[in-house]
Amino acid sequence: MVGYVGDDMKMKLELMKVGATAIALVAAMSGSWAAGPEDLGKSLTPSGAEMSGNSDGTIPAWTGAEPPRAGWSYGKNRKTYWPHSDDKPLFIIDASNVDKYADHLTVGEIALLKTKKGYTMPVYPTHRDCGIPDFVAKNTVLNAQGRGKIGADGWSLEDAALPGIPFPFPKTGIEAIWNWLTKYQGVGNEEGRAVSYLSAPPGSGRDGLAYVSNDVFFYPNAQKGTFSPKDNGGVEIAGHYNALEPASQLGFASNQTYYYNKDNESYAYFPGQRRVRRQPSYGYDAPIIGFENQYPVDDQQVFYGNPDRYNWKLVGKKELYVSYNNFLAWDSTGDYKQDLGPDYVKPSGRRYELHRVWVLEATVKDGVRHSAPKRTVYLDEDSWMTVAGEDYDAKGNLWRVHEASPTPAYELGACVAGTYVFNDLISGRYVWDQIWSGQGTKDTRFFTDRSQDPRLSLDWFSPENLRAISER
Repeated sequence: MVGYVGDDMKMKLELMKVGATAIALVAAMSGSWAAGPEDLGKSLTPSGAEMSGNSDGTIPAWTGAEPPRAGWSYGKNRKTYWPHSDDKPLFIIDASNVDKYADHLTVGEIALLKTKKGYTMPVYPTHRDCGIPDFVAKNTVLNAQGRGKIGADGWSLEDAALPGIPFPFPKTGIEAIWNWLTKYQGVGNEEGRAVSYLSAPPGSGRDGLAYVSNDVFFYPNAQKGTFSPKDNGGVEIAGHYNALEPASQLGFASNQTYYYNKDNESYAYFPGQRRVRRQPSYGYDAPIIGFENQYPVDDQQVFYGNPDRYNWKLVGKKELYVSYNNFLAWDSTGDYKQDLGPDYVKPSGRRYELHRVWVLEATVKDGVRHSAPKRTVYLDEDSWMTVAGEDYDAKGNLWRVHEASPTPAYELGACVAGTYVFNDLISGRYVWDQIWSGQGTKDTRFFTDRSQDPRLSLDWFSPENLRAISER
């Protein structure tokens, strides 16, 4: 985790030493707090967001999920068929004008703009493209009528109509984070050639590391219908990772299963041993294998994992410039390597829009530990997806700055977790995850029904099957 930190960086980090409560916020907007089930689809979107735009006209009204240009089908370039692919930046935020826009920037964004030489944020027109299918909207109404419940332990999801948003009018931070963790992203997906990139240590003279994998994910309670967290073995998501590159990792594979009310389970196949091993501690802040201790398991997509080690506070809502609609990372004709900078992803690989977001503060509970005892998570109001975040170290220093980009998946009628970046201000390195740019026809495939692929079965994600498919 810790790399060399010079005196200049120490000074910068000291200047950035802030508690999560230092975030400037507007009060939570009263319309969402006072809302009821009857408001969904009227003054509020089916997901619980404000239907109207803002008073300045810089955030438009929500009009529903926007379809692609005519002629799109799976395998065709998603970016080309996005109706707004010809957008140009409205303006660029950099170190010279950061103070002008500070009210609409996260703590982490301000830190990057002020400490990373040449760092800029291209701001594009706002497009509220995220929707949900009708059957997800119907379940969300059931949840708004009282079905969504947090368990007696204060963190687990006891009940909800799934697939649906458990708490469209959240009153607590734990309710809001479950809206993200249960977000509808289809019943499954396959990432044929997903790239994850880790930059080199500053001054090392090394090249960065690119990892390529074939990944399969299954959301058993996202099938059309109405399910509860108790159905399908209480499984929230099952995932399979199969390493393709570099050669040193070829043959390594792993399965992870996440639950609504208990610790995740993880198994890994090591080709040199031809064995499957259980990984009982592969969660929370444990480092992801292969990333040189730079990438904690629950830092994926800003935060993904069991929320039980934190007290979650719902602070309010704010209009912020956040990563959104980043089809740049989904451009199969592009080349992500052109967007790699030594210290950060170049602005040619990033896109920002002004959106209303919920702000959550997470503080580690007494009696448990986490390498990031405080963190901030920002959730998009339209999709309930993560868009930004900050991790703080044990001394209260700003440590990792996150951004994630909700991106429409045309075949789902909903947005999915797109590309994701975090910058480590202590080590000076960054991770860029879920890149599909330049991967040719290996587009991500999203499934709406488990009958579309035989792998969409809990048996396929078992440790027994992991060995069978890894030794073929």
